[in-house]
Amino acid sequence: MLKFRLILMNFIQFFIWGCWLLTIGAYWFQTKKWSPSDFGLIFSTMGIASLFMPTIAGIIADKWLNAERLYALLHFLGGCCLFILPQINDSKTFFWIMLLNAMCYMPTISLAITICYDSLKQYNYDVIKIYPPIRVFGTIGFIVALWTISLTGLEKSATQFYVSSISAFLLSFYSLTLPKCIPKGKEKNNIIDALGLRAFTLFRSYKMTLFFIFSFLLGISLQLTNAYGDTFLHDFSKVPEYTNSIAVKYPAIIMSISQISETLFILTIPFFLKRFGIKNVMLMSMIAWVLRFGLFAFGNPTTGLWMIILSCIVYGMAFDFFNISGSLFVETQVSPAIRASSQGLFMFMTNGLGSLTGSILSGLIIEKFFKIGDVFIWKNIWLTFSVYSLVVAFLFLILFKHKHNPAELDAKIVH
Repeated sequence: MLKFRLILMNFIQFFIWGCWLLTIGAYWFQTKKWSPSDFGLIFSTMGIASLFMPTIAGIIADKWLNAERLYALLHFLGGCCLFILPQINDSKTFFWIMLLNAMCYMPTISLAITICYDSLKQYNYDVIKIYPPIRVFGTIGFIVALWTISLTGLEKSATQFYVSSISAFLLSFYSLTLPKCIPKGKEKNNIIDALGLRAFTLFRSYKMTLFFIFSFLLGISLQLTNAYGDTFLHDFSKVPEYTNSIAVKYPAIIMSISQISETLFILTIPFFLKRFGIKNVMLMSMIAWVLRFGLFAFGNPTTGLWMIILSCIVYGMAFDFFNISGSLFVETQVSPAIRASSQGLFMFMTNGLGSLTGSILSGLIIEKFFKIGDVFIWKNIWLTFSVYSLVVAFLFLILFKHKHNPAELDAKIVH
């Protein structure tokens, strides 16, 4: 029963995001016809919010307020923001409302992880074994949302935000029925504990510092295909030979192969993490990012469709072996008293600093170097992202040192 309740929570959590994350580009460029640099700012809202909101929410959940109650409040407020978005007709106002939405939604990602870990440990479950099959339903929720928006013809419509908003309200009320996650870090031994900043002491460790630095560098890649993948496929409609291809008619469904792949790779995480350790798993993720972008560079909706599909398949490894394994690794390195704030710190480095940097720089670089009039030079855009990922992978291989000990991992993750 507990597992089903957490499964439903994860399903709706990512259904909310899937309603608009991959299709907002089509709404922005195809319907509103707003600029790429402003669009980069829209995706930067998730990064800006993640700079401070997951950490603040984590501190609150560790010290003062039950995680599930804070989770409910944030989803309710986020639902209100999403409901307002369709009424907006200028890009500047759209940015501010989207920022408010991101401030509410982004901390719920790490709070959802905290609620799962806390609830599972209350019942003495092996988190590495049990959590990935639960989390996979979050990806399924994302896929269902994406297909719903695509098959109902809402990819370019503001209605996608209404669907997302209603889902957020539903999750807000449902989350109040979840197991109680009582704050475990109320003790105030010194000023650091009193302010809830204990998680930042992880930077005293050379290994954890490098882990967070590379989390930031990988976070730069995290939203790039989410931001540009759907409109990349829509753009092929301008070429007569591609106009009637399936990939151009239903780009969101093609992109959803990425999330379908996620569902498979999530289930392999317990094996890979215990067998190969966090360093090799994250290195696999980095190589997958190289392939993800590189295959997009040479793919097209007809003869090169296989490359686009293969790119979507490797995305599952690129995303899961970094995001899910990274959160599990953090869990093994911290005490329960700073669980929520440590997961918030991980979010800060990835979806905060990383995503913000990637969103802003990608928008500026594309507009300056890879856009002529209304034409995007997609091949060069994707190759640039691919070379960046290759450099990050090489640096990680050389610099990050971690001795994998499966027995120690098992002992830490259960208790």
